[in-house]
Amino acid sequence: MKRILMTIACAIALAPVSLRADEGMWLLPLLEKMNAEAMRNLGSRLTPEQIYSVNNSSIKDAVVQFGGGCTGEIISGSGLLVTNHHCGYGAIQSLSTPEHNYLEDGYWAMGRDQELPVPGLTVRFLQSMTDVTDAIAAGALRSELMDEARAANPGCQVTLTSFYNENVFYIIVSKIYRDVRFVGAPPASSGKFGGDTDNWMWPRHTCDFSMFRVYAGPDNEPADYSPENVPMVPRQFLGVSLKGVQEGDFAMIMGYPGRTQRFQTAAQLEDMLETNNIRIAARTAWQDVIWKAMRADDKVGLQYASKYSGSSNGWKKWIGMNEAFEALDIIGREKQKEAELQEWIDADPARKADWGTAIADIAAAVESASGNIKTSTLLSESLGRIELLNYASALQSALASARDAVAANPELKIQDLLADAANSMQDYYKNFNADVDRNAAVAMLNFYKANAKPWQDIKVGGKSLQGVDTRTFIDNLYKKSVFTSFEKMTAKPLTAKIIENDPAVQLANAVSAAFEPLRAATMEARKAVAEPSKAYAASLLEWKKGEPSYPDANMTCRFTYGTVKSYEPKDGVLYKYYTTLKGVMEKEDPDNYEFRVPAKLKEIYEARDYGQYADKNGELVTCFLTNLDITGGNSGSPVLDADGNLIGLAFDGNWEAMSSDVMFEPNLQRCICVDIRYVLLMMDKFGGAGYLLDEMNLVRPCCGKCCEGKCSDDKCEAE
Repeated sequence: MKRILMTIACAIALAPVSLRADEGMWLLPLLEKMNAEAMRNLGSRLTPEQIYSVNNSSIKDAVVQFGGGCTGEIISGSGLLVTNHHCGYGAIQSLSTPEHNYLEDGYWAMGRDQELPVPGLTVRFLQSMTDVTDAIAAGALRSELMDEARAANPGCQVTLTSFYNENVFYIIVSKIYRDVRFVGAPPASSGKFGGDTDNWMWPRHTCDFSMFRVYAGPDNEPADYSPENVPMVPRQFLGVSLKGVQEGDFAMIMGYPGRTQRFQTAAQLEDMLETNNIRIAARTAWQDVIWKAMRADDKVGLQYASKYSGSSNGWKKWIGMNEAFEALDIIGREKQKEAELQEWIDADPARKADWGTAIADIAAAVESASGNIKTSTLLSESLGRIELLNYASALQSALASARDAVAANPELKIQDLLADAANSMQDYYKNFNADVDRNAAVAMLNFYKANAKPWQDIKVGGKSLQGVDTRTFIDNLYKKSVFTSFEKMTAKPLTAKIIENDPAVQLANAVSAAFEPLRAATMEARKAVAEPSKAYAASLLEWKKGEPSYPDANMTCRFTYGTVKSYEPKDGVLYKYYTTLKGVMEKEDPDNYEFRVPAKLKEIYEARDYGQYADKNGELVTCFLTNLDITGGNSGSPVLDADGNLIGLAFDGNWEAMSSDVMFEPNLQRCICVDIRYVLLMMDKFGGAGYLLDEMNLVRPCCGKCCEGKCSDDKCEAE
């Protein structure tokens, strides 16, 4: 074990870059050793120290993990942050009401007193990443390493994160700011233009951005929300370029990619696709009900906007993955790679002793766990989507906690504790409609009954769900349960008897009982696959020793680099690298919710009132393509030019390469980016918030009259 860890760490650190420059989610601490020369060859004018530095300010200090699942970037010295519209979607929805629907109508604060606090929203700044693989291999205790890091970094979060399937380890130090306020966003008709139809597709015209501001205490350190907090002063913020992009220009992204599967075997990938098919089918049934309800009632549309968006994004991605896996023969290519790897392993007794059974052991573990995982997925994606059951479970858990509290302190009263628990749930009901949930519950129970095996039957009160009339059962459930609205739940004091006899609680208990053995089996399956997965990754690294390597994405900060680039999706078809506002007007369909165009944007288009945001031909570029290597979590990531200035925001991948989490496809894979000039036009000319430009560092195109390529003169316009 010790020998393997130290060999891997050495191999990674010394590997020269011979891999395609556009492939890779690279680790920041290894930038200078592995990527600096390749980046310079592509046109980067940045030094490694300017990109990542622990002791000095660098680009990494302007890039944050936004809300735990996206990326954002700081674009002013007063903590102004920009990310994708779909990243801010949940926060904007939570602030909206039917009377003030910021999601649908857009919003812009016209001063800092109008910036809206978002409870629970945080941003994470990376402070440092330190490789501790050798220390662990030498016997250091992980807890001691983390304690040392905490002592050296007060006020920071410290995590020990594994890479390469538990073969490499880093201590990651982060600073988390807890007061983040909504500044503005375009209406959904622009920020989500194209909806599900255009999602993962090119050509694209979505103005996918929203803006927030990070606040801090008087000492510039993280603080809970307070009216006395002040805009955070970042160590570094990004310049914002108005220069635009050309084919072949250098481009780079830093961000927090979520999960990839490039160190998984064919057996794991086949099982993943089968499991995803369950999710696709279940979500199709759920989304059909929810979408119909959303379009029939604006209030429901607001209540379910974030829930629907979160479901449909994965749903369409998995559909695209199925198509790409088949078209690109991903499983066949993975099996061929594994056969070649196995042959190499078997050729050496030492390698065979260390890794000889890894691929077979993974396949056996996957096969053993597959049935339980699919059953768990079926449950969670069907009955687990009935929101009423979540509320019922929450109150039942509150009852158990209340009983424990009273046992510890007899002066307390269960009824008072239950009343407090019920009152704490009021906000959850803001985005709940019992009629909509009832119709969804009918669809979900029907789906479960149609897909469950006989041994997966669930009984409630001794009665099989397979034998009930679905509509009658669900209607009675919603009629009798006290949890269908906040008003009904609090109409009279809750008691243990009311909770325990509630039909929603009884159904939730039955579903939970079905889940319980599956959870235990899933935990065992993870343990069974852990060691062979570790050995598999170690063998791959040793097999490709001397070649550059990057680990699977795991929501840690990474960077990727390449160029602005068109592509050919199929024979005879060329997709150019950019789109313009003209395409928005061509796609407009007033009768289709996904393709509405705001009247004011049409006025700007007709008058060609683009100002400084126009390209050299007088057009407004909306989106552009790069060949950068991204995945979920990179949404909102800054797309930077050769000098580290912001030229756009990453927001999507492309349909033809939906298998990219498993294999990078250099001829097909593209990152779709919204042009920063489109963002600024929507903020300024459309939204009327041009005052925000005053706090940005705008980098303007050179007209040949500026010195040393630095153009800040307002009179210096695009050539």
